[in-house]
Amino acid sequence: MPTQIIAVANQKGGVGKTTTTVNLAACLAAMGKRVLLADLDPQANATSGLGLEKTTGASAYHALLGEGGLLEKIKPTAYERLEIIPSEVDLCGAEIELARGENHLARLRDILQPLRAAERYDVVLIDCAPSLGILTLNSFAAADWLLVPLQCEYYALEGVSMINRILGQLRDNGINPQLALLGVVMTMFDGRTRLSQQVVSEVRQHFGELVFDTLIPRTTRLAEAPSFGKPIIYYDKYSVGAAAYEVLAQEVAARLKL
Repeated sequence: MPTQIIAVANQKGGVGKTTTTVNLAACLAAMGKRVLLADLDPQANATSGLGLEKTTGASAYHALLGEGGLLEKIKPTAYERLEIIPSEVDLCGAEIELARGENHLARLRDILQPLRAAERYDVVLIDCAPSLGILTLNSFAAADWLLVPLQCEYYALEGVSMINRILGQLRDNGINPQLALLGVVMTMFDGRTRLSQQVVSEVRQHFGELVFDTLIPRTTRLAEAPSFGKPIIYYDKYSVGAAAYEVLAQEVAARLKL
């Protein structure tokens, strides 16, 4: 089965993007899938969320600039079948450096090629920065699928229309004609509020089947887990947040036909 690459992105910050990437990666690995998480957000929250220190020179920065390969950047995590390419502040510089080079939107796709060919992983999840800069566009150009976390709040749909437009542009200008929307994950859902219910039904009207059935709840345990460097299924296995991400992982695996 060829490796499937998923970019997890929303240019709006604070929507549960990194929480979703880390927990989805951990749950897929716990299901027996071989998973690589590539942290391409210079804030490196996915790196610390899996319990790794931010280390100078550990990121994909040099590989993106053509200095060495990506394979040697892969690090193990404390969790079986889950590995990571960490991030660190260096990556901020990559935005500027890449813009000066040729073929600057295809750099990530090129350096991921040997990894694809080796079929070492079932899934590669890319945690994108909360912006539509060059690193995020590189992720879109390299990915097979786009997964969009959406917060259950009033401005949610604005982010989606922007991502839809970018998807269309990447297809139309030939950068990545194959890129498809894997689905929309509704995050920070609070069943007690009418707003949460309204946003979910509006997004479902807009995207139909593409919206995952699983709603990720707003919970204290989910918010706490990253500060302990643990995915929710290892921080509080029996919490509602852990149950939600386990079900989401099953939905994702089904859509990817893993």
